[in-house]
Amino acid sequence: MNHKFTEIPPPKLIKALRNNNLLPAIVFLPTRRKCDEAATEVALDKSQKTDSEKQLVREQIFEEFAAENPEIKRHKHRKVLIRGGVAAHHAGHIPAWKLLIEKMMSKGLLNAIFATSTVAAGVDFPARTVVITNADARGNDGWRTLRASELQQMTGRAGRRGKDNVGFAVLAPGQFQNPKKIAELLKSPPDELQSKFRSTYTSLLNLLDAFKSFGQVRDIAERSFAFRETAHQIDKLEKLRTRVANKIEEKARKSGFDLTLADIRGFERLTSARLRLQEKLPNSRLEMRRSWLTENVRSGRIVTTGRSGKRFFMVLTVNGEKVTAMREDGQGTNFALDRVTRVYENTYPLKDAAIEKAFFDVYEGKNPALDEPKLSQKKDDSDDTMEIFNSLIEKFYSENLSEDGKRNQLSFLWEMWNDAEYLEKSARDIEYLKSDIWLPFERRAKVLDHFGYLDFAEEKVTERGKWLADLRVDRPLLVGEALRHGIFEDLKPTVTAGLMASIAADSDRNYGELYFSDDLQNVLSSFESIIYEVSGVEWKNGVQPTEEINFSAAAAAEHWVDGMDWNDLVFKTNAEEGDLVRLLSRTGEALLQIANLRESNPQAAQIARETADVILREPIK
Repeated sequence: MNHKFTEIPPPKLIKALRNNNLLPAIVFLPTRRKCDEAATEVALDKSQKTDSEKQLVREQIFEEFAAENPEIKRHKHRKVLIRGGVAAHHAGHIPAWKLLIEKMMSKGLLNAIFATSTVAAGVDFPARTVVITNADARGNDGWRTLRASELQQMTGRAGRRGKDNVGFAVLAPGQFQNPKKIAELLKSPPDELQSKFRSTYTSLLNLLDAFKSFGQVRDIAERSFAFRETAHQIDKLEKLRTRVANKIEEKARKSGFDLTLADIRGFERLTSARLRLQEKLPNSRLEMRRSWLTENVRSGRIVTTGRSGKRFFMVLTVNGEKVTAMREDGQGTNFALDRVTRVYENTYPLKDAAIEKAFFDVYEGKNPALDEPKLSQKKDDSDDTMEIFNSLIEKFYSENLSEDGKRNQLSFLWEMWNDAEYLEKSARDIEYLKSDIWLPFERRAKVLDHFGYLDFAEEKVTERGKWLADLRVDRPLLVGEALRHGIFEDLKPTVTAGLMASIAADSDRNYGELYFSDDLQNVLSSFESIIYEVSGVEWKNGVQPTEEINFSAAAAAEHWVDGMDWNDLVFKTNAEEGDLVRLLSRTGEALLQIANLRESNPQAAQIARETADVILREPIK
């Protein structure tokens, strides 16, 4: 049965904790807004006890800290902190403010801080008590139940070293409180570690440059912590395969027939292939045509559709009955497989020049249409193939066997068939699991090959790829292509900042509706053309295209570099200070990465350095 609890007001909660000698406390709340509101409510509550001596010390520390960090002088929670002895602490506040809160808490000058659950993982506040108000946490994808490790980190903050013999964890009533779930989480083992290792463009370039072959990169990926579960599955399958193979060999020795493991597996392969051939034999013209289309309509070939057959398409992908293709004018389209009327013989790589050549070759008669087989021809071909299979299977019989001996040997081979089939199936499963690890790298390698950052055939990183590998930024391929096309050259610092901020920002974060200059508008338009091209190549190669750039972030960064006052920027973007600091810090750090490319991109590196120096001023610095 689920019970809903009435939420206790923050002033009442703090008063109850004080009456039971449970202060100072960290009160975990689910959102930034609730943290700010709770601190304000407690500070404004006149029934709260105040310590005038501590208040004077807090004011003194604040003034000293503000002298070094002037951006906090007009902080909206200044009076809440000094008079109320409480504070909010979360990612929405600027770093200087959070450092001040931590300093005061460590000196025992605060009764409570109101924080989000993420604080528990990153900061060690000395507190006698922690208060859990929710069994749920709010993440990027909405509400979810707290994880065991998160709750353990939160409750682990209870108890001050050298002051408390024991720390206290209090479950406060609330609409989304669930004491039973909290009790279960406290008894649960810590959550499994999750590796952050991912197949990225820069990780692939660095690994390939270091180890010189895709085989080595694949081996490293397969042994990485990120794929430990997959590696465990592979190891389990390989051990089972070894046991089954040993069992087959043991039975073969005891059978008295002159058969090896390879013979038994070969028999299974041939009989399985013969069975698949029988199942695939078309019984009608329609079935035969569908089978022929499935076999021949593939990526890189030109096809026509409709009765007239006058419109040509380059096949990009085939997924079941759906064909994704490109028209002659470069537009994409989809149609059903059975609408294809003609298929042309040659296969072309999916690159702009090759695609254009493919269409011209059809017009010039250099790429003939494939002949579609007739039903009678197909049956004749299959009969011949069946005869070949039967003659190969006959060869498995040992020489000089009687008819009874042959029958007994055939019976034994069929007896071993299921085990031999398992060996084949498990081998495919193992290869599938390994390819599942490697496939994201391979797809990205093909994208990098398209843009000239590596040579896929030669398995080596190009000179262009070597400087891209050194670029530790978000969306490195987009930044690399912008550099390659010279977009960063001859830009003003304001425009450079806006361009980089549009890439560095989270795409879903809103930084208000500030206008941006015509210069920045033109650069962003040029950059969008690059995004469109990169996304198209990624899509063709099965890589999830990059998220859209953030125009509001671009405008905010441009105004900041143009000299806008920090408080004005906060007001006009309507963004939380901590979010703005994060945006501009990431933008500045990304520009410093480009600034390191002095040899390969000297002009862009100089502009990036100049812009980073302007961005990374107080309070960002």
